[in-house]
Amino acid sequence: MSVSGPLRPGPGGWRRAATVVLAAGWPEGFRLLLLRRAAGQAFLPGAHVFPGGVLDAADGAADWLGLFSPHHGPPRFGLGPAPPAVDEGAGAGAGEGAAALPDDVALRICAIREAFEEAGVLLLRRRGCAPALVPAPALRAPPDLASWRARVRRDPRLFLRLCAQLDCTPDIWALRGWSAWLTPFSRPGGRRFDTAFFLCCLSEPPPVHPDLAEVVDSQWSSPSEATKSFISKEIWLAPPQFYEIRRLENFASLSDLHKFCLDRALEGTERWLPITFSTADGMLQLLPGDELYVEDSDNFEKVLSTEKKTEEIMKEGKTFHRIVIHSRHVYDIHVTVQAKYKHVYPKNFVVQKSHL
Repeated sequence: MSVSGPLRPGPGGWRRAATVVLAAGWPEGFRLLLLRRAAGQAFLPGAHVFPGGVLDAADGAADWLGLFSPHHGPPRFGLGPAPPAVDEGAGAGAGEGAAALPDDVALRICAIREAFEEAGVLLLRRRGCAPALVPAPALRAPPDLASWRARVRRDPRLFLRLCAQLDCTPDIWALRGWSAWLTPFSRPGGRRFDTAFFLCCLSEPPPVHPDLAEVVDSQWSSPSEATKSFISKEIWLAPPQFYEIRRLENFASLSDLHKFCLDRALEGTERWLPITFSTADGMLQLLPGDELYVEDSDNFEKVLSTEKKTEEIMKEGKTFHRIVIHSRHVYDIHVTVQAKYKHVYPKNFVVQKSHL
């Protein structure tokens, strides 16, 4: 996406956030960790999501420098050269403070902290250990996990103290830049997030302990299983999660997925702001490259609409990058544009008419 000019919805701007897609090795491929959000949550209540949450100032604090040293020096601690800044228009710089760590390092720490808070999964590496070139297991949780998690939830600065006690650093090297999504406009004053998606391959699935506050359940599902569960109304997925799960179905094995992430590690990440387009009988979420996606800031702050039906709109078009939302559990994905930055798009996915 190449949105020109700054875009800041509302007085608070975008809230920066990070998500980690955990892919764990399985005998028949790999599975993804999905967490069910509590029904009482203000954002995406009851949805199945990947672990993640809002960036805290503690995630980019200077205190981390001492924990990473002397084995991994600033500014990037052995992550390699910074990926090129791609599509920095919408949401660029929003919500950022004077962090001591580079943006993508702080976001990785945020995603790792949230995986611990929500799921009890510790994506840590022993201090001084070289970053692994192959998927490694998550660290075994300490016996006082519940106590530590409660404390970190109250004060994110204590996550660093937990890492120091375990003589570990957040395993920022295991998280690979995958994508970035901005929350589309739905109503004035609605919550808007600028979320970095990272992907982490684990050799085996770690034990998961939902916090039973923000997250009430969890499951490991293959991409195809997650799609079937969504269509059968066993779970609900927001459009970005559905899109990413369909994108991950391109990979047959964990090793294939891991190699793909390594090969495109320096390519950068697209930041996408979907445009909502309401039809007479459904809704489209337009993504960059779609022929109806007009990069005009006026379109980013409203819901477009037509009196035509979805089928008519689809017959009129040729160049697609869109999610068609027929109903809460019936999405189609249509992509005819070429992927950028050595990434991969989902294959076209159209549900059977019996589901409509």
